[in-house]
Amino acid sequence: MSFFKSVATVGGLTLCSRLLGFARDILTAAMLGAGPVADAFFVALKLPNFFRRITAEGAFSVSFVPMFAGMLAEGEDGRREAVKFAEEAQAVMLAVLVPFTILMLVCMPWVLYIVAPGFGSTPERYDLALEMSRVTFPYILLMSLTALLGGVMNSFDRFGPFAAAPILFNLALIFAMFCFTPFTGTVGHALSWGVLLAGVLQLLWLFWATRRLGVILKWRRPRLTPHIRQLFRKMGPGVFGAGIAQINLFVDMVLASLLPVGAISYLYYADRLYQLPLGVIGIAIGTALLPMLSRALKSEEHENAARLFNKGIEISMMLALPATMAYLTVGDTIIDVLFVRGAFAEKDGVQAGYVLIAYTLGLPAFIISRVFSTVFFAHGDTTTPVKYAVVCAIMNTLLAIALLQYFQHVGIALATGLTAWVNLWLLLRGLRKNGMAPFAKRSVKRSLIILGASLVMGLGIWAQEYWMIPWFMDRGEAWRLSGVALLVVSGVGVYGAILYVAGILTPQMVKDLFPKRKKQDTIGDVQQFGQ
Repeated sequence: MSFFKSVATVGGLTLCSRLLGFARDILTAAMLGAGPVADAFFVALKLPNFFRRITAEGAFSVSFVPMFAGMLAEGEDGRREAVKFAEEAQAVMLAVLVPFTILMLVCMPWVLYIVAPGFGSTPERYDLALEMSRVTFPYILLMSLTALLGGVMNSFDRFGPFAAAPILFNLALIFAMFCFTPFTGTVGHALSWGVLLAGVLQLLWLFWATRRLGVILKWRRPRLTPHIRQLFRKMGPGVFGAGIAQINLFVDMVLASLLPVGAISYLYYADRLYQLPLGVIGIAIGTALLPMLSRALKSEEHENAARLFNKGIEISMMLALPATMAYLTVGDTIIDVLFVRGAFAEKDGVQAGYVLIAYTLGLPAFIISRVFSTVFFAHGDTTTPVKYAVVCAIMNTLLAIALLQYFQHVGIALATGLTAWVNLWLLLRGLRKNGMAPFAKRSVKRSLIILGASLVMGLGIWAQEYWMIPWFMDRGEAWRLSGVALLVVSGVGVYGAILYVAGILTPQMVKDLFPKRKKQDTIGDVQQFGQ
């Protein structure tokens, strides 16, 4: 599977999941509201997700995948060793997470006083959160096992199943809201059971996918083998880094709570749009690049590794720059159409638009940083990116405190955007220092063409917004949505046409987006996945 096709597969499925997530959020707001039940559910949802950043797609994945993919590159014996390693990781994961989950369920009354101390003064919210958290917390165990199987699939260049798993999460929660509520009493309780159902469905989905590939992980007695010890050593910095990231998000929320009413909402709604390209592009590139680059480095295929590095930069630029230009030029219109209705007034949309611009200033840096950090992970270095993340987290907090005095809620977002460029510079300096940044002149030239195409696209949709969009905005919801759709379609058309003429977007790349279905390979005949 080509790198571009892999990115397109993961990105397309992630986009579907994010769009379905928007639908889920709209339904949740309409059915759950913003009362004590909603507060309790959101705490119950965040609690397992906090630990999932460590045990699932966070520190575990970036440590496990390079090791597993590297073993696969060593031929038939390496494949057998890789499967054995995955079985050992599964055994240790169960040995750690099953007792931890039970302990958390027993200690949940005291845990809630730590994660939601304000609930102690409102017994109704506390009791609801306790009930819901005991339902949702086993999700951490289910998703950790899912992430293990997803890492195995990704290492065989089968990116689709794991990328599609979040779609099941959104569908399960939507199903639960409509079907479980009559039996659970509240929408919040129904959603909690929906989270547990989502974990079961995602695990079964990945189990079926790996079985179809021909990989069946057997049960083993947990042992601290040399491979497992190495995995833990690599995970250590990632666990620390994940904790730093969560603390940084917590600090931003605390700062926003000190500002006038509405600041937290402005940050939330702008972040929902900002996370769309960041999640779709960043996750797609990082997911596809990590196993491919790990195998190339393990096999000492330096030319292939350099090609993958430069291709990652090109695709990052190709997707990040037009998204950046779109948000900078017509982001306010997008927010207006999506969110300005009912209690969310026009003035609120204006403030959220300012926040979106501030976030967007750092969008290219965030996405390209994903490529740079993945290079470190592929080399087995999980420490260096975390060191830089700690520096940037401290800088982000100090900068946010300084800027909010002048720009209030916009200052918090602006600090995030500016710090992203600092992190990018630190990662680039680290790569160059260790000789891990083989930039090609051809990629630099293509990146400049991509920048020019993005500027032309941005100018075009800005002119459309100025001359045409007002006509759509005054004619009801359907017309408003049609106006935004017109901006998107015309912008993509102009941008794609320029890249096609310039030879950057080739017919083969377009063909890769719509591949013919082939019979699924099994582990026995996956011989050429690295070629």
